[in-house]
Amino acid sequence: MDTFGRHLLVEFHGCDRKILNDEKRISALLHRAVLAAKATPVGEVFHRFSPQGVSGVVVIEESHLSIHTWPEDGYAAVDFYTCGECFPDAASEVMKDGLGAESVESMLVHRGVAGEGDSMQVRRHRRVRAEEPAAE
Repeated sequence: MDTFGRHLLVEFHGCDRKILNDEKRISALLHRAVLAAKATPVGEVFHRFSPQGVSGVVVIEESHLSIHTWPEDGYAAVDFYTCGECFPDAASEVMKDGLGAESVESMLVHRGVAGEGDSMQVRRHRRVRAEEPAAE
């Protein structure tokens, strides 16, 4: 069995505070990100906190995409865990644009790596301001 997966951890800073507090917009945005990643959605749960903030997860055949927002700080923490032929970086771009993020910090971790050594391997860690192109 192949247990390899890509786990993209992303922090979005300087986001539109109204979007971060809108459960319907966050849900629609996460679903657009799922489609951009070429993943297959199978379920979802979203919750709006009082007085503010949204948490949500879209379960996909390939694992999940999740978000937690802090509108008061213009911040969102997003987690893309995918296996198979998915593209978490494409999902992250959709989220960045949809949230209006001024900067993005991300870490890509390969998980379930077969063979000797660590099963989790950090493949990259970067921070990019919105006006800068994302380096590959």
